[in-house]
Amino acid sequence: MNASPLLPLDVASATFLLMTAAMAAAAVLLLTAGHWVSPRWRLPVALSSLVPLVGVLHYGLSSLVWLQAHDMPVVFRYADWMIAAPIQVLTLYFLIQTVENTPTGLFWRLLVASVAMVLARYMGETDLLYPTLGFLIGLILWLYVLGELYFGRMAEINAQSASDPVRLGYFWLRLIVTVGWALYPLSYLIVRLGNGADVAKMSVIYNLADLINQIAFVLAVLATAINDSAHSR
Repeated sequence: MNASPLLPLDVASATFLLMTAAMAAAAVLLLTAGHWVSPRWRLPVALSSLVPLVGVLHYGLSSLVWLQAHDMPVVFRYADWMIAAPIQVLTLYFLIQTVENTPTGLFWRLLVASVAMVLARYMGETDLLYPTLGFLIGLILWLYVLGELYFGRMAEINAQSASDPVRLGYFWLRLIVTVGWALYPLSYLIVRLGNGADVAKMSVIYNLADLINQIAFVLAVLATAINDSAHSR
Protein backbone atom coordinates (compact mmCIF):
# COMPACT_ATOMS: atom_id res chain seq x y z
CA MET A 1 0.00 0.00 0.00
CA ASN A 2 1.45 3.36 -1.01
CA ALA A 3 0.57 5.71 1.80
CA SER A 4 0.58 9.45 1.36
CA PRO A 5 2.97 11.43 3.58
CA LEU A 6 1.80 12.50 7.03
CA LEU A 7 1.28 16.25 6.66
CA PRO A 8 1.98 18.56 9.62
CA LEU A 9 -1.62 19.81 9.69
CA ASP A 10 -3.27 16.42 9.08
CA VAL A 11 -4.88 16.24 12.51
CA ALA A 12 -7.05 13.25 11.55
CA SER A 13 -3.97 11.12 10.75
CA ALA A 14 -2.41 12.11 14.05
CA THR A 15 -5.53 11.06 15.98
CA PHE A 16 -5.61 7.67 14.21
CA LEU A 17 -2.00 7.05 15.24
CA LEU A 18 -2.66 8.37 18.75
CA MET A 19 -5.60 6.02 19.22
CA THR A 20 -3.64 3.02 17.92
CA ALA A 21 -0.99 3.62 20.58
CA ALA A 22 -3.55 4.40 23.31
CA MET A 23 -5.56 1.26 22.58
CA ALA A 24 -2.41 -0.87 22.65
CA ALA A 25 -1.35 0.61 26.00
CA ALA A 26 -4.80 0.07 27.52
CA ALA A 27 -4.93 -3.52 26.25
CA VAL A 28 -1.54 -4.37 27.76
CA LEU A 29 -2.54 -2.78 31.08
CA LEU A 30 -5.77 -4.73 31.38
CA LEU A 31 -4.24 -8.02 30.27
CA THR A 32 -1.60 -7.78 33.00
CA ALA A 33 -4.03 -6.70 35.71
CA GLY A 34 -5.23 -10.13 36.83
CA HIS A 35 -3.00 -10.27 39.91
CA TRP A 36 -4.19 -6.82 41.08
CA VAL A 37 -7.82 -7.83 41.53
CA SER A 38 -9.72 -10.50 43.42
CA PRO A 39 -10.85 -13.61 41.50
CA ARG A 40 -14.49 -12.45 41.21
CA TRP A 41 -13.33 -9.39 39.26
CA ARG A 42 -11.23 -11.24 36.69
CA LEU A 43 -14.11 -11.84 34.28
CA PRO A 44 -15.22 -8.17 34.04
CA VAL A 45 -11.60 -7.03 33.67
CA ALA A 46 -10.79 -9.70 31.05
CA LEU A 47 -13.99 -8.92 29.16
CA SER A 48 -13.26 -5.19 29.13
CA SER A 49 -9.73 -5.88 27.81
CA LEU A 50 -11.32 -7.06 24.56
CA VAL A 51 -12.42 -3.48 23.83
CA PRO A 52 -8.89 -2.04 23.41
CA LEU A 53 -7.69 -5.27 21.75
CA VAL A 54 -10.31 -4.81 19.04
CA GLY A 55 -9.48 -1.10 19.03
CA VAL A 56 -5.81 -1.78 18.23
CA LEU A 57 -6.80 -3.75 15.14
CA HIS A 58 -9.42 -1.19 14.13
CA TYR A 59 -7.22 1.86 14.50
CA GLY A 60 -4.15 0.18 13.04
CA LEU A 61 -6.01 -0.70 9.84
CA SER A 62 -7.88 2.60 9.81
CA SER A 63 -4.60 4.53 10.00
CA LEU A 64 -3.40 2.79 6.84
CA VAL A 65 -6.70 3.39 5.05
CA TRP A 66 -6.71 7.05 6.01
CA LEU A 67 -3.12 7.63 4.92
CA GLN A 68 -3.90 5.96 1.60
CA ALA A 69 -7.27 7.50 0.75
CA HIS A 70 -7.95 10.27 3.31
CA ASP A 71 -11.38 8.74 3.71
CA MET A 72 -12.94 6.39 6.23
CA PRO A 73 -15.46 3.81 4.97
CA VAL A 74 -18.45 3.59 7.28
CA VAL A 75 -18.03 -0.19 7.61
CA PHE A 76 -14.74 0.30 9.49
CA ARG A 77 -16.42 2.27 12.26
CA TYR A 78 -19.32 -0.10 12.61
CA ALA A 79 -17.12 -3.21 12.63
CA ASP A 80 -15.46 -1.81 15.75
CA TRP A 81 -18.69 -0.64 17.38
CA MET A 82 -20.44 -3.94 16.65
CA ILE A 83 -17.99 -5.68 18.98
CA ALA A 84 -17.04 -2.93 21.45
CA ALA A 85 -20.52 -1.66 22.36
CA PRO A 86 -22.01 -5.07 23.35
CA ILE A 87 -18.85 -5.94 25.29
CA GLN A 88 -19.09 -2.69 27.25
CA VAL A 89 -22.76 -3.25 28.07
CA LEU A 90 -22.07 -6.82 29.18
CA THR A 91 -19.10 -5.64 31.24
CA LEU A 92 -21.56 -3.56 33.26
CA TYR A 93 -23.74 -6.68 33.66
CA PHE A 94 -20.82 -8.72 35.00
CA LEU A 95 -19.68 -5.82 37.17
CA ILE A 96 -22.99 -6.01 39.01
CA GLN A 97 -22.69 -9.81 38.98
CA THR A 98 -19.72 -9.41 41.36
CA VAL A 99 -22.18 -8.00 43.89
CA GLU A 100 -25.18 -10.27 43.45
CA ASN A 101 -26.50 -12.76 40.91
CA THR A 102 -28.46 -11.07 38.13
CA PRO A 103 -31.08 -12.72 35.88
CA THR A 104 -29.74 -14.66 32.90
CA GLY A 105 -32.58 -13.25 30.81
CA LEU A 106 -31.20 -9.76 31.41
CA PHE A 107 -27.86 -10.85 29.95
CA TRP A 108 -29.51 -11.95 26.70
CA ARG A 109 -31.73 -8.88 26.48
CA LEU A 110 -28.75 -6.56 26.88
CA LEU A 111 -26.71 -8.54 24.34
CA VAL A 112 -29.47 -8.54 21.70
CA ALA A 113 -30.35 -4.88 22.30
CA SER A 114 -26.76 -3.64 22.08
CA VAL A 115 -25.97 -5.62 18.91
CA ALA A 116 -29.26 -4.62 17.26
CA MET A 117 -28.67 -0.96 18.24
CA VAL A 118 -25.40 -0.80 16.29
CA LEU A 119 -26.73 -2.94 13.43
CA ALA A 120 -29.78 -0.69 12.94
CA ARG A 121 -27.60 2.41 12.70
CA TYR A 122 -25.28 0.69 10.24
CA MET A 123 -28.18 -0.43 8.05
CA GLY A 124 -29.60 3.08 8.12
CA GLU A 125 -26.26 4.66 7.14
CA THR A 126 -25.80 2.22 4.25
CA ASP A 127 -29.41 2.44 3.01
CA LEU A 128 -30.21 -1.17 3.90
CA LEU A 129 -32.97 0.46 5.97
CA TYR A 130 -34.65 3.80 5.55
CA PRO A 131 -32.23 6.19 7.30
CA THR A 132 -34.92 7.56 9.62
CA LEU A 133 -36.05 4.05 10.57
CA GLY A 134 -32.49 2.97 11.28
CA PHE A 135 -32.01 6.02 13.48
CA LEU A 136 -35.23 5.44 15.43
CA ILE A 137 -34.55 1.75 16.03
CA GLY A 138 -31.02 2.48 17.20
CA LEU A 139 -32.24 5.28 19.47
CA ILE A 140 -35.00 3.16 21.04
CA LEU A 141 -32.59 0.31 21.75
CA TRP A 142 -30.02 2.67 23.30
CA LEU A 143 -32.77 4.11 25.52
CA TYR A 144 -33.75 0.55 26.50
CA VAL A 145 -30.16 -0.16 27.60
CA LEU A 146 -30.13 3.09 29.59
CA GLY A 147 -33.46 2.13 31.16
CA GLU A 148 -31.96 -1.12 32.42
CA LEU A 149 -28.89 0.71 33.74
CA TYR A 150 -30.90 3.39 35.57
CA PHE A 151 -34.16 1.70 36.57
CA GLY A 152 -33.72 -2.05 36.11
CA ARG A 153 -32.47 -4.87 38.31
CA MET A 154 -28.82 -3.83 37.89
CA ALA A 155 -29.56 -0.37 39.28
CA GLU A 156 -31.44 -1.91 42.23
CA ILE A 157 -28.56 -4.22 43.13
CA ASN A 158 -26.06 -1.37 42.81
CA ALA A 159 -28.10 0.89 45.09
CA GLN A 160 -28.94 -1.73 47.72
CA SER A 161 -26.00 -4.13 47.93
CA ALA A 162 -22.90 -2.71 46.26
CA SER A 163 -19.83 -1.42 48.06
CA ASP A 164 -18.84 2.22 47.77
CA PRO A 165 -16.15 1.52 45.09
CA VAL A 166 -18.69 -0.40 42.98
CA ARG A 167 -21.33 2.32 43.33
CA LEU A 168 -18.84 4.96 42.26
CA GLY A 169 -17.55 2.88 39.35
CA TYR A 170 -21.07 2.06 38.18
CA PHE A 171 -21.94 5.77 38.30
CA TRP A 172 -19.05 6.76 36.01
CA LEU A 173 -19.49 3.84 33.63
CA ARG A 174 -23.21 4.53 33.30
CA LEU A 175 -22.45 8.20 32.72
CA ILE A 176 -20.13 7.31 29.81
CA VAL A 177 -22.83 5.14 28.23
CA THR A 178 -25.30 8.02 28.68
CA VAL A 179 -23.34 11.14 27.76
CA GLY A 180 -20.45 9.76 25.72
CA TRP A 181 -22.61 7.47 23.62
CA ALA A 182 -25.00 10.34 22.86
CA LEU A 183 -22.42 11.33 20.23
CA TYR A 184 -23.46 8.45 17.99
CA PRO A 185 -27.16 9.28 17.42
CA LEU A 186 -26.21 12.97 17.26
CA SER A 187 -23.59 12.38 14.57
CA TYR A 188 -26.04 10.10 12.73
CA LEU A 189 -28.48 13.01 12.59
CA ILE A 190 -25.80 15.33 11.23
CA VAL A 191 -24.15 12.98 8.76
CA ARG A 192 -27.06 10.87 7.51
CA LEU A 193 -30.20 12.92 8.08
CA GLY A 194 -28.72 16.41 7.95
CA ASN A 195 -26.45 18.15 5.50
CA GLY A 196 -23.48 15.89 6.16
CA ALA A 197 -20.10 16.76 7.65
CA ASP A 198 -16.46 16.84 6.65
CA VAL A 199 -14.97 13.34 6.86
CA ALA A 200 -11.73 14.56 8.45
CA LYS A 201 -13.54 16.53 11.16
CA MET A 202 -15.87 13.63 11.96
CA SER A 203 -12.88 11.27 12.13
CA VAL A 204 -11.17 13.53 14.66
CA ILE A 205 -14.37 13.73 16.73
CA TYR A 206 -14.96 9.96 16.67
CA ASN A 207 -11.32 9.18 17.44
CA LEU A 208 -11.05 11.55 20.38
CA ALA A 209 -14.45 10.44 21.67
CA ASP A 210 -13.09 6.90 21.95
CA LEU A 211 -10.59 8.17 24.51
CA ILE A 212 -13.60 8.46 26.82
CA ASN A 213 -16.16 6.06 25.37
CA GLN A 214 -13.76 3.12 25.20
CA ILE A 215 -10.42 3.76 26.91
CA ALA A 216 -11.72 5.71 29.92
CA PHE A 217 -14.51 3.12 30.21
CA VAL A 218 -12.18 0.13 30.50
CA LEU A 219 -9.79 1.99 32.81
CA ALA A 220 -12.76 2.84 35.06
CA VAL A 221 -13.61 -0.88 35.16
CA LEU A 222 -10.05 -1.69 36.22
CA ALA A 223 -10.01 1.08 38.84
CA THR A 224 -13.32 -0.17 40.27
CA ALA A 225 -12.01 -3.74 40.41
CA ILE A 226 -8.80 -2.71 42.19
CA ASN A 227 -10.57 -0.43 44.68
CA ASP A 228 -13.27 -2.97 45.49
CA SER A 229 -10.69 -5.76 45.87
CA ALA A 230 -8.78 -3.62 48.34
CA HIS A 231 -12.02 -2.62 50.10
CA SER A 232 -13.00 -6.27 50.58
CA ARG A 233 -9.73 -7.33 52.24
